[in-house]
Amino acid sequence: MPPFTPTPREICLLGALFIGLLYFSATFPRHSGSVTDLIRASPHVVEDAGNVQPLTLETQYTLQALNPPFRWGLGQVPETKIVAHVPGWTIFDRLYVLNGTIYIVSDSPDDIPERKYMISTAAFIENGPEAEARRVPTDKEMRIISSDEARRLFGSEAERLDGVSWLANDPKQFITHYYHWSAELFFGFWRTYSSLDPIIPPSGETSLPAPRRFIFSNLDAANWRDYAAMNQWVLRSSFPSISTEFMDDWKDRAALGRAFVFDRVVLGDRAAAMNGEMYLRTQRTAANAFSLPGSVNWWTTIRNNVVGFSSLDENAGAMSVAGVPTKPVITYISRQGWNRRMLIQADHERLVSELYRLRDTYGYEVNVVEMDKLTRIEQFRLAARTTIMLGVHGNGLTALLWMRPTPRSTVMEFFFPGGFAHDYEYTTRALGMVHYGFWGDRYFTRPDVPPVAYPEGFQGNSIPLDGALVAELCHERLTLAEEADD
Repeated sequence: MPPFTPTPREICLLGALFIGLLYFSATFPRHSGSVTDLIRASPHVVEDAGNVQPLTLETQYTLQALNPPFRWGLGQVPETKIVAHVPGWTIFDRLYVLNGTIYIVSDSPDDIPERKYMISTAAFIENGPEAEARRVPTDKEMRIISSDEARRLFGSEAERLDGVSWLANDPKQFITHYYHWSAELFFGFWRTYSSLDPIIPPSGETSLPAPRRFIFSNLDAANWRDYAAMNQWVLRSSFPSISTEFMDDWKDRAALGRAFVFDRVVLGDRAAAMNGEMYLRTQRTAANAFSLPGSVNWWTTIRNNVVGFSSLDENAGAMSVAGVPTKPVITYISRQGWNRRMLIQADHERLVSELYRLRDTYGYEVNVVEMDKLTRIEQFRLAARTTIMLGVHGNGLTALLWMRPTPRSTVMEFFFPGGFAHDYEYTTRALGMVHYGFWGDRYFTRPDVPPVAYPEGFQGNSIPLDGALVAELCHERLTLAEEADD
């Protein structure tokens, strides 16, 4: 083969290319970094200014991208993990749902709690053996299956419900009541979930990601709000970004015939909780959750959000939690306008007179209010400042949830003599405060509380009370060796 000899045209083109390279190499700005640095320097590249965190179960919840299906291909279906469990409250990772039925995938079924401690049929809570039998779960509600059976049912993938979800398997029976929503359902869900962060500080800051969705599989969208509109305030102020789903949404997914998998889900079931030992002691479904690890500041996270949401002062939320010295505040929540569970009118007037005497003598702030006459903002603000809250057994005392727990924080509840219910007594103690029950001219506190009873007169309008005794105990609680509120 003869030697290659470039033509004059090819020589000219090669020369022009060489000159061009020399020109651009001399004028192009030098960069000492890597190719990645050059890409990041582009004004068209959007970059998070914060440090890049490793992808974990928690950090991936903040990614706002379309989620591909959870695929295992030809491999084994990933098993469900029970992260925490007490009767009625269970945290799962990788909990599956198909055709409206919940599936726990496990090759060690003996390690899984009995179904009745996790879920029920969501039938109404009624008394008697027949009613109890109607609540016992079946394969329609939950199945525990092996990974092999899961493959046969689910195939090679499941659609992801990403992040943290809360799933309430309760009927509408109690949900539309402010106390049962906030001090039982919400109380139990957060106490269970917050067990994953047992070192929540007094500030309430937590590493836990907020739940992305609250699912009510047996409740329609028109039956979760209470008449006073408190339920929605508590939910939206606690988790502003949370979405809600209801029984029609649950049925929509079931009708698709596709398997879904929760990244992480907290499952709450009132009837299942009723099988727990702590419930049997207190009749409070949330009580079981207190057997889990937890910080003494567990509720502060929620309280700060709810109270802070109601305040226009940017420092008010912090002041109400951080132990800032303030004048003691006594709040008497009156039911005299309700025509149900009311004090004898003369005893009510004597109580008000004695409280005002404390105000005039010691400088305490005294508020005599009917909660339904206040706006929601006014209710939350007042409760957040209150040191001692008192009133006849009733929904108004739910405001104790927003009090700041201190050594002097106290709730005084008035019952018809012989009557007692754990509702506000247990809730007060669960928040680290002191509760006193009153029967006319005597009072009691833990551990000397009477058994639950609803005698004739419990719901009536002739509840007796010694107002002077109440005032005396208020002053005693507020002068506990002048203990500091922090």
